[in-house]
Amino acid sequence: MFLGITNTPRDYAWGSVTLIPELLGRTVTGAPQAELWLGAHPGSPSVVVNPAMVGGADTLRDWIEAEPETALGGERTGLPFLLKVLAAAAPLSLQAHPTPEQAREGFAREDAAGVAIDDPSRNYKDPFPKPELVVALSDRFEALSGFRPVDETLAEVDALDAGTGRLGPLHVHLQHGLEDTVRWLETADPSALAVVQAASDLAAALPEDALTPNTATVRDLARSYPGDPGIVVSLLMHRVTLAAGEAMYLPAGNIHAYLDGLGIELMAPSDNVLRGGLTPKHVDVTELLRVLDFTAHPAPVLDPVPDGAGVDRFAPEGVGFALLRITGDGRPVGLGSGGVAHLDGPSIAICTAGVVTLVGATSATLLRQGEACYITPDEGDVTVEADSTDGVTSTVFIATGA
Repeated sequence: MFLGITNTPRDYAWGSVTLIPELLGRTVTGAPQAELWLGAHPGSPSVVVNPAMVGGADTLRDWIEAEPETALGGERTGLPFLLKVLAAAAPLSLQAHPTPEQAREGFAREDAAGVAIDDPSRNYKDPFPKPELVVALSDRFEALSGFRPVDETLAEVDALDAGTGRLGPLHVHLQHGLEDTVRWLETADPSALAVVQAASDLAAALPEDALTPNTATVRDLARSYPGDPGIVVSLLMHRVTLAAGEAMYLPAGNIHAYLDGLGIELMAPSDNVLRGGLTPKHVDVTELLRVLDFTAHPAPVLDPVPDGAGVDRFAPEGVGFALLRITGDGRPVGLGSGGVAHLDGPSIAICTAGVVTLVGATSATLLRQGEACYITPDEGDVTVEADSTDGVTSTVFIATGA
């Protein structure tokens, strides 16, 4: 079965006013639209377009709970992923997510302490990890992700300091390592706060042509979150610019923050976020430091693996989900260069450009740009064909198991 689904975008303050409505072909309301959730997460389960197809169930979650064998197939107990369209017009919080072991321990600890699930100070809303990947849809998708080598940061800190000595304490802490530096910054020692102000001042004074990606980030974050330790933490991180179609993977312990752009995000269906700044939401420095991976890694770009003609597969090892991107060239059905999506269990598809036809073992459906559907396991592998005749490169993303 191909079951049409939709949802109301989440109106977080950092969301873009235009990007999601333009993708979905909806009216721009003037309010921010940050995330469109496609899945069965209780925080915002997808709405069923035609409830009569599934016995009157209004949401995908309702139907899965009522008829799990039909909706999920086999012995599955839930949907192993949450698919999102994410549109950032301002920085998200500086954050990281726990490992499976950390999530189980943290959830049990807060339960034992009597912290209510809906308490804003609660860190662990469930006992699960939250690995995630994002593929850029906009021409540029800007993010901070992962710690870069200390020597790279030291060189940039010294250049920004320009002999003033105002960033001297930061230089000293960096020589003791990333963990020492982040702990000093995040615990808001007076000397750390003085460095945050100094870095903000120095970056603001640089001419535009003298800014690097990281010092430009310092300047921009200082305008939005003056005095926040995350301003200087950003100097320790990779500034990542994804072109349309490029992706990155954010494993447990990875410190990151999306800055600007439209993307398709796929993650485990968890809501466990440890924040470290750049937000008015709850920040728990102690817990953040417990889960952070302080190892300097290369920028976490994720290259797709070709999976047949017209099909790219984004599938980090061991996460239990994969994101397929299938493209066609705009010729009529039967002539277009679609592809075959090899699916593992229940899946969700969203068309992001043009028009496509999905053909499964028992039925078929047409998706126009902005439309989405849930695919039951009995459809097996799905053939994707481009329907449009105007030369548009039709594109559909399908989230599935792995």
